[in-house]
Amino acid sequence: MMLRRPIAVTLAAATILGGIVLAEAPASAGSCITVDIASSPEKLVLLTELGERFAKSDEARVDGQCVAIQVQRQSSGAAEALLEADWPKPSKNGPRPVIWSPSASTWAGVLDQRRADAGKDPYVTTPGKSFMLTPLVIAMPEPMAEALGYPDTPLGFEDVLALAQDPAGWAGKGHPEWGPFKFGKTNPHFSTSGLAETVAQYYAATGKTSDLSLEDLARPEVEAYSRAVESAVVHYGDTTLTFLNNLYRSDRRGDPFGYASAVAVEEKSVVDYNRGNPDGILDPGEKPRKPRVPLVAIYPKEGTLFSDNPLMILDAPWVSNKEADAARAFSNFVTEKQNQKRVLKFGFRPGNPAVSIGAPITAANGLDPSQPQTTLEVPSPPVLAGVIDEWDQVRKKARVLLVIDVSGSMGDEADSRTGATKLDLAKRAAVAALDQFQADDEVGLRVFSTDISSDEPTDYLDLVPIGAVSDNRNDLERSIKSLVPTQGTPLYTVTQDSYQRMLDEFDATRINAVVILSDGRNEDDRNNDLQDLLKYLRGRNEGETTTPVRIFPIAYGGDADEGTLQRIAEATNAAAYSAVDPATIINVFNAVVSNF
Repeated sequence: MMLRRPIAVTLAAATILGGIVLAEAPASAGSCITVDIASSPEKLVLLTELGERFAKSDEARVDGQCVAIQVQRQSSGAAEALLEADWPKPSKNGPRPVIWSPSASTWAGVLDQRRADAGKDPYVTTPGKSFMLTPLVIAMPEPMAEALGYPDTPLGFEDVLALAQDPAGWAGKGHPEWGPFKFGKTNPHFSTSGLAETVAQYYAATGKTSDLSLEDLARPEVEAYSRAVESAVVHYGDTTLTFLNNLYRSDRRGDPFGYASAVAVEEKSVVDYNRGNPDGILDPGEKPRKPRVPLVAIYPKEGTLFSDNPLMILDAPWVSNKEADAARAFSNFVTEKQNQKRVLKFGFRPGNPAVSIGAPITAANGLDPSQPQTTLEVPSPPVLAGVIDEWDQVRKKARVLLVIDVSGSMGDEADSRTGATKLDLAKRAAVAALDQFQADDEVGLRVFSTDISSDEPTDYLDLVPIGAVSDNRNDLERSIKSLVPTQGTPLYTVTQDSYQRMLDEFDATRINAVVILSDGRNEDDRNNDLQDLLKYLRGRNEGETTTPVRIFPIAYGGDADEGTLQRIAEATNAAAYSAVDPATIINVFNAVVSNF
């Protein structure tokens, strides 16, 4: 079984205290029954607003006691992993939830199967109320969809597969300027849309709409079908926001077709994108700007799954009877008609069928409220777990260069309790992250610091050549554990040279990437031109027709140059990650590896 990977994240659109969003409660909230909710990110703001309304209502009483709602943000896959492990370290991971609200009920099946495999009792013994709905769609820039026959021709995974396997790519559809077909999807270990897409992909491979079985997954032709679809993937990731933000940036630069041809996302994301708000969150003062080329939603003709955003009251030892009663009261409150109307304003379909679907689920936003015509059956828990395990075998393989900063500041203390330095924590995280790669992924190790070599003046050293993890795992682990801090931070030089190396050794059958961990700013007088570096990176990525190499930077510690690392990631259509608190580096490192 693959190691599960919770992720530390933040939210700009709500007030966060210790990772928990507090709904307004009565003045005597200390005596109230507290209902802790672990919510997937897309409904955090809405649940918080409804929690505030609930706290002021007459319904927020159980046995004469008031009820307070606390909502914390946890991605669906991360919360599943924590519940699988009985939610360890509440002081770090947030309070143990009374209500778990992942994006879809499929995660309950994964959780209970994983717990059953470990000989543990289930935590989801009764289905939760559906709070809001959104179907999985294949989002495409409108001209690309039209080239395939949209909106008159039903489209689906069959068309994705045909384009993925066609050597001519978009040239076969009369558009050679668009290059090869490129598909974006998230990692099903983390993401609801990634899990739903993978399930739908396996259904399409079998020609079924229900009763997907473990035997189906093992059929050679089914494996070949999925492997072929995965071959078109640009990269994976822990969230669809990376894809949507990269699409949007490419669109604003006048290249809406270069990054990805299609992305598996939820319908709600198409609404946000076409509103000019690709990540669904507006920062203070930010004004949405509609894209030059809108996305349209393809509802797969083979069928699709809904994210139903259930409110599941956990049958866990830490949930008291009073807390369960209070949770039921809140679940009833948020599914009432007047509260369900709020769901539409956020781009979702109401979970209460008595509330009609309306704007913004309209053709003007690239959507079709009459779709999907075919809804796939959620597989049984053993099959859901099997889908994830099978995906590990057929996913596109990776070729990755790990580049680790060993400048002097990496020797600064990061944990006052143990005396561990930043480099100590980074080494542990990097070694742990090796477990996330498959045996036939290719990984190498480079370190950088000013004049790091005594033999010649150079700013980086290759400690382990890029090779199959099955062959060089021990060398990687031994070399990482032996790292020591040295001098300065030649960030620009190592970035450009590492990128150039991956271009020179590009493997079109793999996800080619550089992961750079840095805790400081560029300190190289011989190369201090950031604009020249960004111009070089952008120039090599425009159109992405042949050699898309991506740089995934990790800003490590409070002195890291987050702004510059973000710009480097954007220049290569990748994503930047932040571990300002060095204690979070193991989670962040695992999130980065989710892209491969």
